[in-house]
Amino acid sequence: MTTHASTPHRPHHSPRTLGSTGPAVFPLGLGCMGMSALYGEADRSESLATIHAALDAGVTLLDTGDFYGMGHNELLINEALRTAPAEARERALTSVKFGALRTVEGGFTGYDGRPEAVKNFLAYSLQRLGRDHIDIYRIARVDPDVPIEETVGAIAEAVQAGHVRHIGLSEVGAATLRRAAAVAPIADLQIEYSLISRGIEQEILPTARELGIGITAYGVLSRGLISGHFSRDRLLAPGDFRGMSPRFQGENLGRNLDLVDALRKVAEDKGVSVAQIAIAWVLSRGEDIVPLVGARRRDRLAEALGALEVTLDAADLSAIEDAVPAGAAAGERYPRAQMAHLDSEH
Repeated sequence: MTTHASTPHRPHHSPRTLGSTGPAVFPLGLGCMGMSALYGEADRSESLATIHAALDAGVTLLDTGDFYGMGHNELLINEALRTAPAEARERALTSVKFGALRTVEGGFTGYDGRPEAVKNFLAYSLQRLGRDHIDIYRIARVDPDVPIEETVGAIAEAVQAGHVRHIGLSEVGAATLRRAAAVAPIADLQIEYSLISRGIEQEILPTARELGIGITAYGVLSRGLISGHFSRDRLLAPGDFRGMSPRFQGENLGRNLDLVDALRKVAEDKGVSVAQIAIAWVLSRGEDIVPLVGARRRDRLAEALGALEVTLDAADLSAIEDAVPAGAAAGERYPRAQMAHLDSEH
């Protein structure tokens, strides 16, 4: 049963199921990308400790991409799972994105969703992860030159072969979601969803619910922008993706942090942190939504887990909406060239 925003929202401890066909998972997942790529240097030992802490807390879903650090992230997860207690290792579920084409310099040159490419990417991921199957497998962005039916069909073959357990999608629009679901059962759609990224509410989320497809929501803190920890004068490290992100630029940054200041007042009234109330808001949008938190450190992970204890009633939800109205964010969520790859935005 779906809980909508008008319903008083209780603390979350029960597992959430990814759609009508997917696995039951802990109500928060761990997005591991930042441990290998796009946010500057990460501390390897702290990254491993954070994954272990997440598993110890009951987190089951570990989300990655084969192109995060050109395989580095999958190898990191492999090491974390090998060195975790057996019980935690057996509970862990891997969610892997594939298809992005990279250069030696770190650039992105497109996406490859051909069936033969799917099989190739999968073989390499299984080797790097050290596992005989991937729990949820998805192309990171739709390949415009390959019908989604062919890409999904190839993953469905991998499900039949036992190499993949469930099929996922990433950043697709409602029409593509329907086409994919007509080929094979889709467990979940991974897509950005936060207080300042609410585009899915118009058509994509209702379509996913109609089709029995769950949502794994990334960017719930908008890459730290609405975490309560980002300041106007912060200097970003070389290679940090946010240095090119429109929402972190100039006047946009100031306007967006004004929204965070308003949200901070609501959080303080609740006795919780900004990050916790932002994550709790995403949790409140429905039992079919599993937020992914991109914590790279144990303290940030602990803060995120605290969101599970936050109860939001109708007055709280109204105050949050007043602080951060839908559509209030300044700037697109990706640079123009990357926005062009988002089927969800067309």
